[in-house]
Amino acid sequence: MRAFNFSLGYCSGRAVCCLGHLFIAKMNHHLLDNPIWNALCTGNLSLSIGDKLARVMPRDMGAFAGLAEYSPEAFSRLHALSPSGAPTVLFTPEPLVIPVGWKLHLHKELLQLVYPLAEAPPVDNTGLVALQETDVPAMQALTALTNPGPFLARTIAFGGYFGIFQHRQLVAMAGQRLQPSPYTEISAVCTHPEYLGRGYARQLVQHQVRYILAAGNTPFLHVFEDNSRAYALYQQLGFRLRKQLHVYVLEKQEH
Repeated sequence: MRAFNFSLGYCSGRAVCCLGHLFIAKMNHHLLDNPIWNALCTGNLSLSIGDKLARVMPRDMGAFAGLAEYSPEAFSRLHALSPSGAPTVLFTPEPLVIPVGWKLHLHKELLQLVYPLAEAPPVDNTGLVALQETDVPAMQALTALTNPGPFLARTIAFGGYFGIFQHRQLVAMAGQRLQPSPYTEISAVCTHPEYLGRGYARQLVQHQVRYILAAGNTPFLHVFEDNSRAYALYQQLGFRLRKQLHVYVLEKQEH
């Protein structure tokens, strides 16, 4: 079986139960403790597939899945929703005991950072271009080179992607992904290795912060702790650590 590659970050409230269109708040948990589930029940609801226990996004957009709870019943529903031979990605607030029927490919701790300020930083928009579907091949080439995380044929449908071009080549970009309302995740922050050190990531992230705040939402993002370059940049830009999560990359096994 092939290995699945997964990474996050810049590279070289309340939890919600979803029942149809009804959202039932669980007061003991913050929305961002279960960001994928809550995104697929709120801001990304139109892109999600599933029911009151498990939800996934279209496979040509991403491999992310959310569970309302980590029960055998919820994992059984997720099993039914997940394709064979492909990764399924979960973010959880606590370590999981992986049930029978799943193969574990990756378990790693993940840092979740939130932008706590109401005021947007000053932004230099010089050279920033709103990316379109026609740019997807260039976006996939850049993410394949820099590995900020999976970027598939329709990942651009999450919206809000901006990039910087040099000599007609896309050399840096950033966009949005999970939207557990009223939060919006900044994602796919990456810069071509030959263009590092020019402040492109800083410029793009600052632009995303302003863009998200202007929409009345709060920016947040995820980064692995060993991605020290990205972590330092995000702290410099005003992001603060909110919680340590766990990321699991699983593969469905047939019974």
